[in-house]
Amino acid sequence: MKPYARFASPASAHDSGQVLGARIHALSMDQAVTRITDWASRRESRYVCLCNVHSVVTASREQDFQDSIHGADLAAPDGAPVAWMLRRQGFAGQPRLAGPDLMWACLARMQALELSVFLYGSTEATLELLRARLRRDFPGLRVAGAVAPPFRQLTLDEERRMIAQIKDSGAQVVFVGLGCPKQELWMARQRQRIPAVLVGVGAAFDYHAGTLRRAPPWWQSHGLEWLYRLAMEPRRLARRYAVTNTLFLIGCCRQFLAQGLRGNRGQASGIRDQ
Repeated sequence: MKPYARFASPASAHDSGQVLGARIHALSMDQAVTRITDWASRRESRYVCLCNVHSVVTASREQDFQDSIHGADLAAPDGAPVAWMLRRQGFAGQPRLAGPDLMWACLARMQALELSVFLYGSTEATLELLRARLRRDFPGLRVAGAVAPPFRQLTLDEERRMIAQIKDSGAQVVFVGLGCPKQELWMARQRQRIPAVLVGVGAAFDYHAGTLRRAPPWWQSHGLEWLYRLAMEPRRLARRYAVTNTLFLIGCCRQFLAQGLRGNRGQASGIRDQ
């Protein structure tokens, strides 16, 4: 079987697996970019979640967040362990679709297709640096606007004004950098309110703006980017990784055990039927 030969529409149940109860789609980077830009070309209201260990663990413990993942038009594996879980379920060759990489690949395709982008999240300083880099690396890209919302719950009036600003900009793709779980919940609320594709990319704004250093390629390719981030920000990430990684491992063991029991029951049933 050729890599991804079995991957079809990212919205179908046939090309998705379950990771701790969260439905995660299996597809290549090119397929994800194509799907996003096709939706954007038709100005469809869609949203895309990129799911790592923190995402699926949170989804297993918080119903609202799980609903936001299940409601996504595309939930892709951003995290080597999540991609590995999909490979264990038969999706051979499934890669990790990291937020910064997906964002950059989309921007390159959007420039070629003359699609416009809006940046929502992070800080004014980061957005200024990011826009400067986009002008340098993608001179033909149309950046319709950028907003750094306050780090607090918006009032209804503030949210209405920001939604109106995004809609009035004419942007066809909105990259959302609010962090998990805030960005997923925000995108789920905006479904059908914004005629654009919303893509939650986490810390991608900071990486591309140069305000946060990303792990070298070797660390990324070996599934160790989380360890590099921990070394860079131990005080902020130590407890989070200790808790979420442990819960992820426990959840995977339970999932494998449950799948094994279902498989054994199915085999026993088949023997009796003979």
